[in-house]
Amino acid sequence: MIVIHAEFPIEPAHHEAATEAAETLVEATTEEPGAIEYSAAIDLQDEHVLRFVERYEDEAAFEAHASSDHFSAFEERLPDLLAGEPTVRRFDVESAAELEL
Repeated sequence: MIVIHAEFPIEPAHHEAATEAAETLVEATTEEPGAIEYSAAIDLQDEHVLRFVERYEDEAAFEAHASSDHFSAFEERLPDLLAGEPTVRRFDVESAAELEL
């Protein structure tokens, strides 16, 4: 499984446009084959940080997402929305288990 965690600092003046773009991206991506999870959230400590958590079954699913039209459209809008450099981390996970709380 591939896990991506991404943080995007959003320009305050473009907050609404960024959240709308993220919502469109999430809706389209959750329909992709091999996308286990794809979610976006506003950080509770900094409302101008948009976070993505993505999980893909395999490399093929991740590559399909990265080359999709909806991802390309989001990527094109990013320079106008960002207030700084995004941080994106990839994790290659061999196993995962649900924890009981």
